[in-house]
Amino acid sequence: MKSKHLILIAAALVMCACKQKNEPREKAPIRVKTEVVAAGIAEGLRTYVGVVEEAEATAVSFTSMGTVKRVYVSEGQRIGRGQLIAEIDDTQARNVVASSQAAVTQAEDALQRYSLLHERGSMPESQWVEVQSKVTQARSQLALAKKNLADCRLTAPVSGIIGRKNVNAGETAMPSQAVVTILDVGSVKVKFSVPEAEMQAINAHTPSIVTVDAIGRSFAGGRMEKGVQADALTHTYDVRVRINNSGRALLPGMVASVAIGQDSSAPATSVAGQASAQGAVTVPLRAVQRRPDGSLFVWSVDKDSRAHRIAVEIGSSIGNGVEILSGLSAGDRFVVEGYQKISEGSKVVY
Repeated sequence: MKSKHLILIAAALVMCACKQKNEPREKAPIRVKTEVVAAGIAEGLRTYVGVVEEAEATAVSFTSMGTVKRVYVSEGQRIGRGQLIAEIDDTQARNVVASSQAAVTQAEDALQRYSLLHERGSMPESQWVEVQSKVTQARSQLALAKKNLADCRLTAPVSGIIGRKNVNAGETAMPSQAVVTILDVGSVKVKFSVPEAEMQAINAHTPSIVTVDAIGRSFAGGRMEKGVQADALTHTYDVRVRINNSGRALLPGMVASVAIGQDSSAPATSVAGQASAQGAVTVPLRAVQRRPDGSLFVWSVDKDSRAHRIAVEIGSSIGNGVEILSGLSAGDRFVVEGYQKISEGSKVVY
């Protein structure tokens, strides 16, 4: 009787194990980048997606080769002009200074002794000139040696933020090899691409509003800088708009939405998908996908963070985006990056 119970228990365990084995496991959520359609901007504005750039970038390097003793700064650190950045081993430079100082002492001593002979007229003029020249040469060599010693300490030529650190302690720094790059972010530029057909509508004083989702703020754009060389594949031109960044909130690499038009006072949204005055929605062109049968769709994300194909109808191109005439509405969340990894009903995280 006891053995019969054991057999039944074992059979039940085997059945449970088989059931668990056959049940599909929930896949880990797939990370994607999404945007939200928001009701929107004033009629007549065009929107583009851009990237924040530094106003100026200064590459700082040593003038001679040497082993780096220490680097005093880190990426993202704010530094002032004249602040110490790094040092290389100065043993050889100190020895050269000492040797040059001895040569100066010797040359000046010889000048002092020969000056008595020169005053008495018992020394040829050519020899006296040679003695003076040796003193000048020795002093020049000493000044050069002192400069080389000072150059073993690398200081910041400008104020800014350390963008990239390329050399660490113990490595060999080569002449003209950038140790760090200092970024001037007191004012920044936002670079965005404009189709050739829309370039004529933009000039240096075209009003603009720049919205940066990363910090949740909008800025009034300043002077526009138009590129003159088109991309061979996309036939777009690079345009840059200046922005005052006195609060240092904007950092290079941040994604921005640029709205330009006739009315610079129009409110900007904090997302790239926007509803126009006519009710159409503009989304980045890369968010629109095509089925094998030629129909178009956008990956939409529901409240349970699952991805679904939503059939859409597109209109005309606007900036870097395209109008969605049907399929999406204000408040819908859609995928703009990472859609290659998802399928219908995939769990996503954003």
